[in-house]
Amino acid sequence: MKIVVLMKQVPDTWGERTLDLATGWVDRGGDNVIDEINERALEVALSYKDSDKSAEVIVMTMAPGDVSESLKKALAMGCDSAVHITDVALAGADAAYTAAALSAALKDLGPDLVIAGNESTDGRGGIVPSMIAEHLEIAHLGMLGNITINETTVAGVRLLEDCTQEVHAALPAIISVNESNPDARFPSFKGIMGAKKKPVTSKSLAELSLTKPAGSTTILSTAARPARTAGTKITDDGTAGEQLAEFLASNRLI
Repeated sequence: MKIVVLMKQVPDTWGERTLDLATGWVDRGGDNVIDEINERALEVALSYKDSDKSAEVIVMTMAPGDVSESLKKALAMGCDSAVHITDVALAGADAAYTAAALSAALKDLGPDLVIAGNESTDGRGGIVPSMIAEHLEIAHLGMLGNITINETTVAGVRLLEDCTQEVHAALPAIISVNESNPDARFPSFKGIMGAKKKPVTSKSLAELSLTKPAGSTTILSTAARPARTAGTKITDDGTAGEQLAEFLASNRLI
């Protein structure tokens, strides 16, 4: 069994997130970490590897910048190897271009199962896994919890507003996991030391026979969010009700 886990490095959710107004992209100059939902995806894959020692788990990421610390953590957790798709042309890649690049690298690996998060905390698109499924012509099961994997199938539970769905698909397939899956394990000291010897392969767009598509999304303009203005303070001198009504009326709220 060969499992590839798609990992994205994002700005730390505990830090302040800002936009680079010159590019319109998220400013990644601060602390960056593995997206939490991708850590849960890693845990799903590594839990299966715990029960099947012959399974191979590969972590894959796409980023124009440095993601070495995030890859080291994934390897220390228990992944066997890592693939980093990196190219300056990837800066600002939209969902379609991201899916195309990841799919090209996945075709070279030929995994039985691809595991992704349901959506990243910086983009919130949630459509890359289904796009990859189209590129690879394999089944896609999204928003899964309670995941079970065997040599021929993958299954899970999807919670909807009015029902619970139990779904399954034959391998090869791609799944996206939700927040109900277990938290990721912590790397052990042995895992941290062993990660230094595990292979990390870098792939450029040229090596994947890709060029940036002409139809990629283009940001036309970016502006900072206006500063919040001071609110209106009403002092109750016996006419607070009238003042409130006047305020609501002046703002066309009543």
